[in-house]
Amino acid sequence: MIKSLYTAATGMKAQQFYVDTISNNLANVNTAGFKKSSPSFQDLLYVTLKAPGIDNVAGVANPVGIQLGSGVKLGGTTLNFQPGVLEATGRKLDVAITGDGFFQVLLPNGVKGYTRDGSFQIDADGRLVTTAGYIVQPEVTFPQDVVEIGIGPDGQVKVTTATTPDQATQLAQLQTARFVNPAGLSATGNNIFVPSDASGQAILGNPGDSSTGLGQLLQNHIERSNVEVVSELVNLIVAQRAYEVNSRAIKASDEMLTQASSILR
Repeated sequence: MIKSLYTAATGMKAQQFYVDTISNNLANVNTAGFKKSSPSFQDLLYVTLKAPGIDNVAGVANPVGIQLGSGVKLGGTTLNFQPGVLEATGRKLDVAITGDGFFQVLLPNGVKGYTRDGSFQIDADGRLVTTAGYIVQPEVTFPQDVVEIGIGPDGQVKVTTATTPDQATQLAQLQTARFVNPAGLSATGNNIFVPSDASGQAILGNPGDSSTGLGQLLQNHIERSNVEVVSELVNLIVAQRAYEVNSRAIKASDEMLTQASSILR
C-alpha cells in the first residue's frame, strides 16, 4: 500500500505538468507564429516478482509473469509545427510563410535564431527587425525616403522611393530556413527558436525553392497561433479527471493503511 501512494503521486505530478502545458498553449492563443506543444509520458521501472518463461526453481514454464509498475514520468514535450491560420492585416511589413520554413534573425549574443512570426518593423537605422528588435537576416536596410515596400513570394524585396516614385528597385533578397527535425528546436521566448543537436543544422534557401522544400512568402498577412481552443479545453478536462482519479487512489491507500494500523491497537 505504501508503494501505491508513491505510484499515484507520480500520476498527479504528470497530470499537473500536462495542465501547465495546456495553460501555456491557451495563454498564447493570440501570439503570432506560436506553435503549441504537447507532453509525452513513459512508464517507470517495473518490479519483477516472477519472470515469464522457464522457472529455474520449479522447472516449469510460466506463461505469464508478475510485474508491478512504479508509475509514470515525463518523456518530453513535442512542438507541433502545423501551420496556423493566415490573417490578412493589410500592413506592408507583415509577412507570413505559406508552407515550411522559418525567418532568420540575429540575436544579441550573435547566435542565429529562427521564427515564424513575420510581424516586422523598421528600426531607427532603417533595418528590418522583429517586434523584439532582432535584425532579420540577411539584413535589409530601407532608404530614408522609402515610399512603397513590396515583398514577393520568392523573398525579393522591392521599394519605390520619393526620388523614383515610378520605378521599383530590388533592394534585398530574404532567405528562409528549414530543419530536418523542427520538433528538436529549442524555444527561447520572444517567438524565437534556436537549433539543437536534435534539430540539425538549418537548411537555407530562397522562399519557394523546391530543392530545399521551403514555402513561399505572403505579404500583408500574419500567421496566427496553431492552438485550437476547443481541443485544449478537452485536454484540460481529461487531465483534470486523471489528476482526480490519482488523488482518489492515494485516498484509498491511506484508508487501507488506517484500517491496517487500527488492527494493531
